[in-house]
Amino acid sequence: MALRSFVSWNVNGIRACAKSGFVDWFEAQNHDVLLLQEVRATLPQIPPEILLDTRYYKFWNPARVKKGYSGVALFAKEEPRRIEFGMGLEEFDGEGRVIAGEFPDYIAVGAYFPNSQDAGRRIDYKVRFCSAIHRYAAELRKSGKPVLLGGDFNVAPQPIDLARPNENETSPGYLPEERAWMAGFLDDGWVDTFRHLYPDTVKYSWWSQRTGARARNIGWRIDHFAIHRQDRERLAGADILNEVMGSDHCPVTVTMDLD
Repeated sequence: MALRSFVSWNVNGIRACAKSGFVDWFEAQNHDVLLLQEVRATLPQIPPEILLDTRYYKFWNPARVKKGYSGVALFAKEEPRRIEFGMGLEEFDGEGRVIAGEFPDYIAVGAYFPNSQDAGRRIDYKVRFCSAIHRYAAELRKSGKPVLLGGDFNVAPQPIDLARPNENETSPGYLPEERAWMAGFLDDGWVDTFRHLYPDTVKYSWWSQRTGARARNIGWRIDHFAIHRQDRERLAGADILNEVMGSDHCPVTVTMDLD
């Protein structure tokens, strides 16, 4: 049995997060792969204590269309055979939303899904991105390797995944179009790893910063790891680390048997 551990975290700005505990957290990690979203920095802006760490190979995909916006990163103990900076679709790649690393036994994809925004102003863009990454993940599976898709999906799939579902029927992250896409994604053979292992557990990964929601645990579960159902026997664990501070999101993890 060769267990591999993965963690994904929307850091909501790595520079701000580095001042709020990220560095200490990072130094204590022993995951095989770390996926970061909403890095919101170019390489010269990354805190040096992160860059100087020698345990991980580090790859950055910042947004090109706007400074201080979006951006993803992938850190790996093992040097990837190949890194892809985006899906090959400029509509999304310009915003630095996807990074993928191919390893001998698996492919890890980190993704920062768009926010559909108030009144669904960006719902069409969001749905196009969702459809594109669904196709992208399916294409990666043709390699024959397990594909792990982790990141901030900006979707709470079910009522159990947010504290106040009835009040948020028209809120970004819980719009009918978003839930419909997620349901279709899962129906097509993908598995929400945390919900698969813990069908009745209430645990959140994001809390609004405007209402003191985290202290009251009024949150949303919008950060996920997905694998294909053909690989679910390899699933050994999943968790939401909501004790980890430093961002309005907390890290989520998955452990896989990938011998």
